[in-house]
Amino acid sequence: MIRTENLTFSYTGLPPYVFGGLDFEIGCGEYVSVVGDNGCGKSTLLKLMLKFIKPTSGAIISQAQRIGYVPQKNDSSASSFPITVREALNSYRKLLKIKDREVISSALARVGMTDCAGALMGTLSGGQCQKILIARALMGNPDLLILDEPSSGVDMNSQTEIYEFIKKINQENGITVVSVEHNLHAAMANSTLIYHLVNGHGHLCTPEQYSQEFFGVRR
Repeated sequence: MIRTENLTFSYTGLPPYVFGGLDFEIGCGEYVSVVGDNGCGKSTLLKLMLKFIKPTSGAIISQAQRIGYVPQKNDSSASSFPITVREALNSYRKLLKIKDREVISSALARVGMTDCAGALMGTLSGGQCQKILIARALMGNPDLLILDEPSSGVDMNSQTEIYEFIKKINQENGITVVSVEHNLHAAMANSTLIYHLVNGHGHLCTPEQYSQEFFGVRR
C-alpha cells in the first residue's frame, strides 16, 4: 500500500533533517501505529503520505486509490461556528462530488452517530466530534485511513469505542490504517505493526517485537 525509498525531510530543505533515509513498506490491510517522542516527525510523516508536503529527497509511493484522513481534534475548530453535523458532512460530500445524499446517513450510522445529525458541531463532546471526523473520512469509501492521534482529548469510554471501530473496519473491510499514536496501550492492543520513529530514523516491527525490544518484556 505504501513504500518509502530513502525518504528524507526538512522544512527548510537543509540540515538538520526531521528524519532521513527512511525505508519501510506497509502492505494492504495492515493497521500501523506510528509512535515516538513529541517532535520526532510523526505528524510530518502523515503529511508526506497525504502529499500535503513533498520529500526533501527520496520518495514515498502509495498505491491507495482513495484516502480518508482524520486530523487531530481541535477543540476550538467548530465551537463558535453555527453548523450542524449534517451540514458539515454535506459540505464534504459536495467537495468529494458524491451525488448520493444517503452517504451522510450511512456514514453516521457506521459510527453510531445518527441521533446527532441535527446537533451543532460546537456542542459535541470530544468523543462525539472524533466519531464525526471518522464518519467524514469514510464517506469517500477509502482503502487507506490515516489518523492523527485519534484518542487525543477523548474520554476513556469513547476511546474504547473509537479503537474498536477502527479495528473492525480494518479487519472486516480490509481498510489499511495508519495512525499516529501517543496512546501506547491502544497501539499495542490494536495494531498489526508498530513504526517507531526515534532520532530521525524509523523501525517497523510487530507489537510483540516492540514490547520486547523497547520494554524488555513479551506481551
